Amino acid sequence: MIESAGPRVLQGHGTENDFVVLPDPDGSVWPEGRLDAALVRRLCDRRAGLGGDGVLRVVPSALVPDAAAVLGEALSRCEWFMDHRNADGSHAEMCGNGIRLFLHVLLAEGLLDRAAAEAGVLVGTRGGPRRVGALPEGGYWVDMGPARPLGDGAMVLGGRSVLGVGISMGNPHLVVLLDEPVAEVDLSTVPPVDAAMFPEGVNVEVVNVLPTADGADAHARMRVHERGVGETRSCGTGACAVASAALTAAGRSTGTVVVDVPGGRLSVGFDGRTTVLSGPAVVVAAGHLAPAWLAG
Repeated sequence: MIESAGPRVLQGHGTENDFVVLPDPDGSVWPEGRLDAALVRRLCDRRAGLGGDGVLRVVPSALVPDAAAVLGEALSRCEWFMDHRNADGSHAEMCGNGIRLFLHVLLAEGLLDRAAAEAGVLVGTRGGPRRVGALPEGGYWVDMGPARPLGDGAMVLGGRSVLGVGISMGNPHLVVLLDEPVAEVDLSTVPPVDAAMFPEGVNVEVVNVLPTADGADAHARMRVHERGVGETRSCGTGACAVASAALTAAGRSTGTVVVDVPGGRLSVGFDGRTTVLSGPAVVVAAGHLAPAWLAG
């Protein structure tokens, strides 16, 4: 008989940007010393583990050692903290797809009521506090904060140097607008970028600007190579960076952008002050980690 005494674990995704989710409502199941980089890599391994682009630990902000440093005076207003790790075990600042899944899990686990979710709640992240909420018709939104320009930057793509625009969404992005179809671009390895501009690495997005769709002000198709992960089916912060670049290319600073990713469709709105990302999130499996696997 397979044991079920191991800790609970969920799997879910937002537009196929998938995560292993670890509920830890009292902070005792996955303390920092247990959830180390090696275990994160094992959990995210798609052959020997559960598989995912990262790990999301659902834990109260007050129980995260570095939460006060990243949240400041907002610590007391962020009941929950999205302790996000990349698939390589490194800590991640922020993930727009992950935080929508995070809110979905808070609702599914009974840790937050629906009315509070629809009103919007602050969630702590290593990129700072983020307000996230549930849409009445389904799906979730998150206030991603402003898109901050980092300046132009170069990278090597297909043996040639191409120019992109650096954008910060709490984490760094290099967005490259291309005429060639993004489906033909090789993102199997990390595209070489200006290490002086991005000393800690960068998320790289390749983009086609398309005719407008669904009444939006701009429409883009993107693929992404995420820092610490590799190519993923979607990236929420990347979609926001891409949307900002697409609006700028259209001569606009506000409006709504439809962003198509390999895993589905996202909507990004700019009002001149902040960025709001909307899209789906779903839990696809729940169970327990086998003690024998954990011990291995």
